[in-house]
Amino acid sequence: MSEVPAKEPNLDKEGDLAADYLEELLDIADLDGDIEISVDRDRATVAIVTEGEADSRLRRLIGKHGEGVNALQSLTRLAVQQQTGERSRLMVDIAGYRQERREKVSELAEQAIQEVIDTGDEIELDPMNPFERKVVHDAVAAAGLLSDSEGYGSHRHVVIKPADDEYGEYEIVSDEDDDEYDDYDEHEDSAASAESAD
Repeated sequence: MSEVPAKEPNLDKEGDLAADYLEELLDIADLDGDIEISVDRDRATVAIVTEGEADSRLRRLIGKHGEGVNALQSLTRLAVQQQTGERSRLMVDIAGYRQERREKVSELAEQAIQEVIDTGDEIELDPMNPFERKVVHDAVAAAGLLSDSEGYGSHRHVVIKPADDEYGEYEIVSDEDDDEYDDYDEHEDSAASAESAD
């Protein structure tokens, strides 16, 4: 029996569709911004950039703790999925917000990693969104330690662990954060609410 090869996403097409969708939204909202499309590894990224006074207006779309850019990303993914019929993993950035967050979270992760190395104790970080947790997981893996995400919804956080314990080596833990923003948190939050209602 022959295997059917997995369909490769057309990331350039995803980026173009997302850019068209975002340009239309910017026009409706009467906001200025240029759209930059890039493809990195297996993900398209669409960034809305601008300068000066228009930048401060555009930054309002980011929202508190990135909630606005996350919502815009979800809407854009749905618009792309509607056009392609395929689930999209594209990322949306506004005014460099994600890069700024990546740098801050990476710094926090490095401090926590060093503490785990120095003490041999696991550390629980504060709750983070999937993008931020993925940044931490990548930094932890690069340092040769282990990490896992625990909790539900807005309480989901990363636990950084030493590479081994009294039982021997930990296995590297796979986490849904690897897919960044795949709406697992909302599903888990719903599941947790349903369980608590029982």
